[in-house]
Amino acid sequence: MAAAAHGHTPAAWTGVVIAFVGFCVSGVAMIIPNVVLVIAGLAVVLIGGVVGKAMSMAGMGKQPSKNFAPATTEERSAVAAG
Repeated sequence: MAAAAHGHTPAAWTGVVIAFVGFCVSGVAMIIPNVVLVIAGLAVVLIGGVVGKAMSMAGMGKQPSKNFAPATTEERSAVAAG
């Protein structure tokens, strides 16, 4: 996966860091029984996913490979017929 630069983008790193902080908050809140803080930590995890997706849609995610072109209709039909 590292050769394909999977996840090495600002969007991925930001989303993961925010989600990690949320998991840490929820984990600590479970040790000190605090239901409100557990829910707040889980909300932060969800926010991390939303932020990562929004950044990816804004162009900070993985860009399409220049070596890959979508198959044309003729190529797909030739493969299906073969």
